[in-house]
Amino acid sequence: MGGGLLIAGTTSDAGKSVVTAGICRWLVRRGVKVAPFKGQNMSLNSFVTREGAEIGRAQAMQAQAARVEPTALMNPVLLKPGSDRSSQVVLMGRPVGELSARGFFGTSGGPSAGNALSGGRREALLGPVLDCLAELRNTYDAVICEGAGSPAEINLRRTDIVNMGIARAARLPVVVVGDIDRGGVFASFFGTTALLSPEDQALVAGYVVNKFRGDVTLLEPGIEMLRGLTGRHTYGILPYAHGLGIDEEDGLRVSMRGAVRESVVTPPVGEDVLRVAVCAVPLMSNFTDVDALAAEPGVVVRFVDRPEELTDADLVVVPGTRGTVRALEWLRERGLAAELARRAAGGRPVLGICGGFQLLGEHIEDDVESKAGTVAGLGLLPVRVRFAAEKTLARPVGEALGERVEGYEIHHGVAQVLGGETFLDGCRVGSVWGTHWHGSLESDAFRRRFLERVAHDAGRRFVPAPDTSFGVLREEQLDRLGDLIEEHADTDALLRLIEQGPPAGLPFIPPGAP
Repeated sequence: MGGGLLIAGTTSDAGKSVVTAGICRWLVRRGVKVAPFKGQNMSLNSFVTREGAEIGRAQAMQAQAARVEPTALMNPVLLKPGSDRSSQVVLMGRPVGELSARGFFGTSGGPSAGNALSGGRREALLGPVLDCLAELRNTYDAVICEGAGSPAEINLRRTDIVNMGIARAARLPVVVVGDIDRGGVFASFFGTTALLSPEDQALVAGYVVNKFRGDVTLLEPGIEMLRGLTGRHTYGILPYAHGLGIDEEDGLRVSMRGAVRESVVTPPVGEDVLRVAVCAVPLMSNFTDVDALAAEPGVVVRFVDRPEELTDADLVVVPGTRGTVRALEWLRERGLAAELARRAAGGRPVLGICGGFQLLGEHIEDDVESKAGTVAGLGLLPVRVRFAAEKTLARPVGEALGERVEGYEIHHGVAQVLGGETFLDGCRVGSVWGTHWHGSLESDAFRRRFLERVAHDAGRRFVPAPDTSFGVLREEQLDRLGDLIEEHADTDALLRLIEQGPPAGLPFIPPGAP
């Protein structure tokens, strides 16, 4: 069985996803056959594998870092929130039902997601998760696992299938990542370790400091004190890296911090920039669709939630959402629906993707997602949508604007297109475009033709750069992650962990978990 390592974190968004991806890229560049793994992911950003399974986009990105094809084995359990209290449970790439948080985490209450969850208790999934991990370890030289949240969530430890639960069952060494940019990283490292049981602590080999700014020698006394307090090694001090633009999991600020807000907009090739406004609808999903637009020189992308923010936009994108009917209500309440109608009447470009496409239609029949029945859409496209119990998961290939396009589909809504010009299995009427296809804008030639049409309709002297390759840019970003590990981590010590497992004799830090 191949070696393994679990990357845990002191908090959510500590950097687990990017550190996991960086280790995968560093290893594969050394000739190691490596795969990523996350037992359970909670995210609205998902991806469809070639076999038609839905997994988290972070694991698809990590698979790309490892230069392997993503599969459902790499993310056997995916939770897709539909509200603050319930999520759709996706098991081995297929939805098995909606479940309340109380039901999923093993307490009473909430509907069952079927036999696969044994009445809704999460610990029933530990066996299948470990089977997936074992299959990967039998196939690859190394498997780099990502945890979720913090391993010290002691209220959830009994049913844990993603942090110390799999680490202990599979005898994986654990490295804890902390975000020093948030402050309190030493207390977080110590407290995380001290709240674990003796058996769990025996697997925590040490720490990685993430997002450090400044002179590293100023941090070294603290690192030595931490070693004295815990008996554990710090495996790396990774510097703050601007503009990584790498898919992580859930948060809008995560994607936008890399893809839009921190990136320097490259000067346009033509005379004008192109302004793109993305409606930040509730339960927004796969908003990474616009990352390819943000990568274009002269394209400025921003997320908006007020109608006045649409007035100077050359293109408005209505993105995917896990709550199409809820997003419709939100657009109307905020006055964005009326502004979208004015844009369409004035011939100004609008693009709806997946749920955003559905709500641009005439009406929606939803007895599945919101159970709201028949709801009037915005009426900007001749489309009627009926929600089916079975989810569509596909990797379509087609043509639009004379160029080849690849994408992926994740939706319950079935669209009946009644008119307009065909566009990626959706349609276009005037300057309003709609499609179920995620990822289409990553097709470089198509993206350039689409932006030319948008610039023409918007009256902008914008010219797409002739040589922007989103795939090349993504590879460069993944190489940057590999460089962070290779240049700023103790790679020899990491290799020993992966190959040999947890170090023997790690001290217990009181008080430990109850």
